[in-house]
This record gives sequence, structure tokens and C-alpha cells, in this order.
Amino acid sequence: MTRSTGRTCSRVIALCTAASLLSTVSGAVTAAAVPRHRPPCARTEGRPRGAAAEVLGIVREARRELDLKAALVRVTVDGRELVTGAAGESMAGVPVTPAMHFRIGSVAIAYLGTILLQLVDEQRVGLDDPVSHWLPGLPHGDEITLRMLGDSTSGLHDYVTDPEFVKKLYADPFRQWTPRELVGISTSHPLWYEPGTNWSYSHANFVLLGRALEKITGTPLDRLVRARVLDRLKLTQTRNGVTPQIPHPVLHAYDDERGPYEESTYWNPSWTTAPGAVLTGDICDLARSAQGIGSGELLSRRSYRVQLNPGTVGLGTPTATCPATVCLPQTRAFHFGIGVIVRNDWVLQNPSFAGYAAVQAYLPAERLAIAVSTTTGPGAPDSNTAQTIAERIAAALAPKHPLGG
Repeated sequence: MTRSTGRTCSRVIALCTAASLLSTVSGAVTAAAVPRHRPPCARTEGRPRGAAAEVLGIVREARRELDLKAALVRVTVDGRELVTGAAGESMAGVPVTPAMHFRIGSVAIAYLGTILLQLVDEQRVGLDDPVSHWLPGLPHGDEITLRMLGDSTSGLHDYVTDPEFVKKLYADPFRQWTPRELVGISTSHPLWYEPGTNWSYSHANFVLLGRALEKITGTPLDRLVRARVLDRLKLTQTRNGVTPQIPHPVLHAYDDERGPYEESTYWNPSWTTAPGAVLTGDICDLARSAQGIGSGELLSRRSYRVQLNPGTVGLGTPTATCPATVCLPQTRAFHFGIGVIVRNDWVLQNPSFAGYAAVQAYLPAERLAIAVSTTTGPGAPDSNTAQTIAERIAAALAPKHPLGG
């Protein structure tokens, strides 16, 4: 993330979860709004030793080094807790706790991809069905398939690269954006390439995928995500945000992308993905999500393999119409699947939004799940700081499988 107003456009582009990794109304609801089907996420009890102590040491050191306001972590092995912890403050004088809720952004994109593949498993759709069947009138809808929306090979322009969009977003970060507005910005530009022939991240893909899933199932997206992912994984603290509110207790965020370092907790995330998939959660749910999505728990073996490699490897070639900052090389070791990122055998998502950053990462070979959430201080680097911490934890716990480059 950029630290000056001169680079605001690139700051918003970094919210594209894959691109950021491969180079993404005040008031809180009452505690009663969040069901407590399990005890609130809490720190590891007792004095941590061994690997647990090492992980907490990495988090504390990184918080100081990277100038983070707060950092939360949870690591599990085969679903069993190794360590859960938090360091720093939510607000001045308010210590951060693992029970605090934060925005999980593009983690929902993994859920959309998973739901699509569930429908393929049920033979209700085919990945190569054209989206025009459910979204008539979409430009190039006869050429763009469900697979291309899910693995980001549609060629659709990413609206966050539009300078006019960035200008409006920063002028009013509380604005409620509609899918029609967002997709309209994308389709007002030419395709970056012929659908299916290259790779480039576009937020429009997932706005459209969410709408297509609603049309296919006849179910509102928030209910669809709840029934097919959240409930099945028992993610009781994960909620769709109809408004910019975040359930209590809240991890507050601060950001300087508009110039001054200011509170950004309740900036409106409506532009980030499809309505019904704008989610908040806590660090325990994030670790469980990493395990459930990363292991393919909700899919057939065949669909899980497709999710990890839908045919993107070898794509990502810069062209005259698709610059190197957009068309990023997809290799077997580092590529985008259907709603997930695959890096050195890790399956992950790494959202970043308005001072919040997070990572959910799972290493199937070790059954190791890492979840990290951070908020930034005024001197924090431009990168996804949760990703940096997760990489250091992975290096300590699984040195043969680096999460970093």
C-alpha cells in the first residue's frame, strides 16, 4: 500500500488480492448480534513454549519493526490449536484481543469459487458455460464463461485501475457503490485481451460471479454463502456486512492513503466484491477458513484439484493492451486458481483494505493453517503486512515450503 497521495491509484489497485500478492458510517452492532456457538476466540492459555512461543515472538517483533497498530495470529495443525495471540492496540488505550472482528475482504472470493465448484459437483452448471445464460446483456457474455470469472481470465478491465473511480472513492470513502456502477466502469473499457487467453485480476469478475451464483440457485448471495460455506465450516463469527458496521468487539483500523493518517474502520467496502460477500470475522474463524478451503473440505476431490489449477498456469503474458502490472505470470509454483492463490503448495487469500490486512494460508502436506490480521501505524510499509508476518511464521514452521518468494 502506498504512503503518499501521489500514488493513490496504485494503493487502491493493491486491494486486488492476487495482484497485491503476485507483484488488495460509524457505530458497531451490539454483542447480541453475533451468536456465540463457541467460546469467543481467546489467547493461548498459560506460558507458551516451543513453536507457540516462537510464533508469538515473530508477531511481536514484526509489529515493532513494521510499525503496526495491532497484529493477531492463530496457527493450527490438523485443526488443533498451536497458538492464538494478539499484540498492540485497537484504539489508544484499548488492547487488541483475538475476539475482535475485522474485515476479511477477498477471503470471500475463495467462498465464491468454492460455491461455483459445488454447483459443478452437483451437475447444475458447467465451468465452461457462458455467463450470458444467467447475465443476459453483459458485454462479451457469450465469450466469458463461469470458469473465466472464477479464475480471473475473462479479460474484463479492473475498475480500480480507472483514475476517475479512484478519485470518487477517495473523495467519499463512505459511498455505497452498486454492482451496476462498478461493472459499468469495467465494461466502459475495452477488454484487456480475448477471454480465456491470458490472466489478469479484475474485481469485476467476482461482482459478476456473485450475481451469476444468485441467478443459478435462485438464492440471495448472503444466504448462499452462509448455507454452503459458513455454516458447514462452523464459522460462527463470520458475517456479511449489509452496512459498513462491524460486530462488537471491533478491531479499529487507520490509514493514510488519502493523505493524513486517519481512522478508516467504517469506510464503505461495497466496491470490493459482490453484495452478500462483504464479510467480517475473527482470527479463529480465519484459521478455520484457511483449513476448510485449503484442504478442499467442501468439494469433491476432482473439483478441489480444479480449484487449485483450473488452467491458469502458463498465462499472464504482458501485451500491448495488457501491461506487466496487470497481466502477471502464472507459474506452477505461484498462480491463481478458482478464487484462491497457490504459492509453493500453500493455498491462500490475502485481503487488504483501508488499513486492514489479513492472510489465511493452508499447507495441505503439513495440515498447517496460518491466520494473521494486522492494522497499520503511520510508518508501516506499503505491502500487505499480514502477509509478511505469515511468511515469517511459515519459514519457522515449514521451512521446506516458503510462503514468500
